Amino acid sequence: LTLGQAARFLGVAQSTIRKWSDQGKVPAFYTPGGHRRYRRPDLETFLERSGPGGQTKSGPLVLLVDDDAKVRELVRVNLEFEGYTVREASGADEGLAAIEEAKPDLVLLDVMMPHVDGWEMLRQIQDRYGVGAIPVVMFSGKVDEQAKEQAANRGAQGFVGKPFDLQQLVDRAKQLAPV
Repeated sequence: LTLGQAARFLGVAQSTIRKWSDQGKVPAFYTPGGHRRYRRPDLETFLERSGPGGQTKSGPLVLLVDDDAKVRELVRVNLEFEGYTVREASGADEGLAAIEEAKPDLVLLDVMMPHVDGWEMLRQIQDRYGVGAIPVVMFSGKVDEQAKEQAANRGAQGFVGKPFDLQQLVDRAKQLAPV
């Protein structure tokens, strides 16, 4: 399988599987052209050892839900650098399905998304698992004291404004799901 196919198979970002293969956690081989490839049986063995979503002892699993792929990539790269395993979702339905597959240690959730917004996804997480069972940090481009208060009143463990200070977001993740 190609890097992209293997990443989709494991349900993680390409940079995560690349890091795992560099660390020797996931076996890879190289084509004569220098491209990394993966064998399906190796990936299946890895999943059996590590569980759904590829979560390993290398770091807590963070589910990042945002409809903006560039924001997801920026946050994912920074969290992975800190030792987290990051799973991405582009919307609430995809995020809820990811939680069903592998319960994350933390959810980073955008408020403003098409179809189902972050507040509704937060409510659905709480209905299924209980308030606070999965820590959730909300983030949004609309920042005011009301939004922060609303996040706290609705059971979120934090609120960060966009464009956010990445270090602030990483620090909040470390408080809620230490590496």
